[in-house]
Amino acid sequence: MDANIPDHSLNIHTVSAQIEQNPAFGPAQIRELTGTFVQKSIEVYSLTQYWHLHIGTHGEPARIDVVDGLSKMTLDVIGLAGFDYNFNSLSPDGKENELNEAFNTIFGSGTNGASLLKFCRLLFSPLVAVNKARKIMRRIGMHLVRQKKDDILMNPGLNKHSGLGQRDLLTLLIKGNMDPNIPESQRLSDEVILARKSTFLVAGHETTSNAVAWALYALSIEHSMQTKLREECLTLSTDDPSMDELTKLPYLEAVVRETLRLHPPLNNTSREATNDDIIPLSKPYIDVRGNVHDHVKIDKGTMIQIPILAVNRSKVIWGEDALEFRPERWDNVPEAAQKVPGTWGNMMTFLGGPRACIGYRFSLVEMKALIFTLIRAFEFELAVPQEDVVRQNAAVQRPILRNAMDKGSQLPMLVRPYQKT
Repeated sequence: MDANIPDHSLNIHTVSAQIEQNPAFGPAQIRELTGTFVQKSIEVYSLTQYWHLHIGTHGEPARIDVVDGLSKMTLDVIGLAGFDYNFNSLSPDGKENELNEAFNTIFGSGTNGASLLKFCRLLFSPLVAVNKARKIMRRIGMHLVRQKKDDILMNPGLNKHSGLGQRDLLTLLIKGNMDPNIPESQRLSDEVILARKSTFLVAGHETTSNAVAWALYALSIEHSMQTKLREECLTLSTDDPSMDELTKLPYLEAVVRETLRLHPPLNNTSREATNDDIIPLSKPYIDVRGNVHDHVKIDKGTMIQIPILAVNRSKVIWGEDALEFRPERWDNVPEAAQKVPGTWGNMMTFLGGPRACIGYRFSLVEMKALIFTLIRAFEFELAVPQEDVVRQNAAVQRPILRNAMDKGSQLPMLVRPYQKT
């Protein structure tokens, strides 16, 4: 968790390839983790319990900032599924463990996000508190890395037929790194593994929690869609669905797709050209000298901006209703959208190619499990006018209130338990 650790991109790429073959982020592994996603939604110290307690205290419908609860829940999930570590963020007595407190000291609570305000806080916060938190995160993180290595060395068959604590992503990353087929010169040091763990930790909970928040936002506006989704989810007789059962719910699939199209967690990202190259153009352009060009020349070292949100919301690609939340569009994907080179869902949300998001399956199944559980348990209604909710200009596109931007990311909703008729 040291920001000064150098980037060993070649080594990470090699080890990531080993993980994909394992596979840590493949369908089999995510199928195993589905129970963890559901567990933090419905069991003790779960999100539903967390919100039921709030409703019991304040009456129904209770005004709840759903971003706060979702952020806590997904932090607990990435802790368990990623590192076999319980942050206890949803503990009803408010007790946090040492790592949770350190994480919040550096990154702030789920309601504040990675905004300019947070960046300034990092620059000007009391150095003693920040340094203490960093030391705690590094100490516990390094302990987990070395503990996992010792477990693997003592039990080479780890993860074949084992419990959750032996199939978490950190264990699989370390196992991939220890693969005898990887040359010694390309193995990751404990420091670099620790840095990658930080990446998984931050990326693995902030993006998913805000994506689910935007899904609830859309469903709170379109009550007929919320009802339709609830009726479909209630067709399953279990509160603990498998990944395969979640995959067979077509409207849930469409809602997730439409959420990630219209509200991708990342507005854009960038890539650096490692060689001279060209970008072909779908429509040629004429320069000031009258010359026609059907491509753009790119020099090595050039930074390329990838406009995720612009592609996902393009009317040329998706039609005149591209800015509307309409899950039904996935019944007949536009021909232009079928040519989008994304790794999933005819969109750029998870990017594409060998550098696409390695954890996209993890995020998709976690989203489905969480939406499935919450929509069966509660009814959601916006607690503020729709026009008051805007996208925060930050690394992750969070909901924020137009008239309360100084309070950071939030999405107040009126939440009541769903009563079956």
